[in-house]
Amino acid sequence: MLDAVLIHQCADPSLKPAIVEQFIAKAGSQDPLAVTVRSGNRVVLVPKPTTPEEALALIRDNLGRNTVRVGLTQYPAGLGIVEAGQLKPDMVEPCENIHMGTTLFAKVFRIVSKWYGNPTAKEVLPQVMDDAVLAWQTGYFEGVAVFRAEDPGQAEMPETVDSVNPGRSDALENHDDATEASPTDPNKAGIRIDLSGVGARP
Repeated sequence: MLDAVLIHQCADPSLKPAIVEQFIAKAGSQDPLAVTVRSGNRVVLVPKPTTPEEALALIRDNLGRNTVRVGLTQYPAGLGIVEAGQLKPDMVEPCENIHMGTTLFAKVFRIVSKWYGNPTAKEVLPQVMDDAVLAWQTGYFEGVAVFRAEDPGQAEMPETVDSVNPGRSDALENHDDATEASPTDPNKAGIRIDLSGVGARP
């Protein structure tokens, strides 16, 4: 769990602390020196850095050939950098990493939210959050390179997105058939196609 003071002092002010916590829990790391290296869809095993200097050396060694994510927010290390010499040591400093990561994630969230039509309904926000996290992890949303895309501008950011259960609707609670079985449990689903006649001789 991240320190609340660190979030308050360092995170992008447009993101509520609960959203920052969820973002880092889903897409980030608990280790400020964490360096994740990917080649395509494969994770490249690299030695775990124990100092900021080791982390930066590891980033420099892999930048340009592989996708490198760094720090608490797993910030894309190569973003806006032409050569490895431009890397800033503060990229692995917790407060700066949170600041850079949440500022960029806020933009990604706004891009995804705009695609959804800037919804305010609490039932939709968990899906927006999930898609924003996936876009953060992959760098793309609906074919758009989200890190380099233009910021669509300020959108109303939610306080939190886990305060509702998207699988439950008040409208369904009054229906008798809603309590018969969970639609996600295939073992309790009713028969939809009668296959009893298949293979029977005329």
